[in-house]
Amino acid sequence: MRVGNPGIDTRRLVTIGKVTRVHGLCGEVKVQSLSDVPGRFETLERVLAADRHGALLELAVRASRRAAGDYLVAFEGITTPEAAASLIGCWLQIEAEPSALLPDGRYFERDLLRMAVQTEDGALVGELTEILPTGANAVFVVRGAAGKEHLIPATREVVRAVDVPGRLMTIRRIAGLLEDVSDHEV
Repeated sequence: MRVGNPGIDTRRLVTIGKVTRVHGLCGEVKVQSLSDVPGRFETLERVLAADRHGALLELAVRASRRAAGDYLVAFEGITTPEAAASLIGCWLQIEAEPSALLPDGRYFERDLLRMAVQTEDGALVGELTEILPTGANAVFVVRGAAGKEHLIPATREVVRAVDVPGRLMTIRRIAGLLEDVSDHEV
């Protein structure tokens, strides 16, 4: 277990899961998978845990198993519920592998996370910090400079442009989404 930046280019990291809670008395955690790669967690050996401040903790995976749509993961050196609790809310990341090209209008979640979001008139809304899966379409969680969270539907009607190399998403103002903010500070 190493704390800090383990010498990895963080721009090449892929978020594969989020620690949601402690499981049991031996330091296991429940992980919500964000990966669509079959067998990703079953073969996982090492992972970086990124907290909400961006601090990285390198962890060796001791064991991993499927459990009701999520995964139960045990890490070397994490052997108590108290130690495991320190991982709640952490994003589990690995180095990106070369990816297949996606069709126009489709994006890897890793390319969208931490992207700046603005309205069509150029007002900065904030940074895309999380993608919530829902039944119909995903919902983007965008955190403004003051810490306010905006929930933005990931639909073509709302998301007008995505510039992956420029790290910028442009959204349309829709009544009810950003109504409580001025044109200058969203």
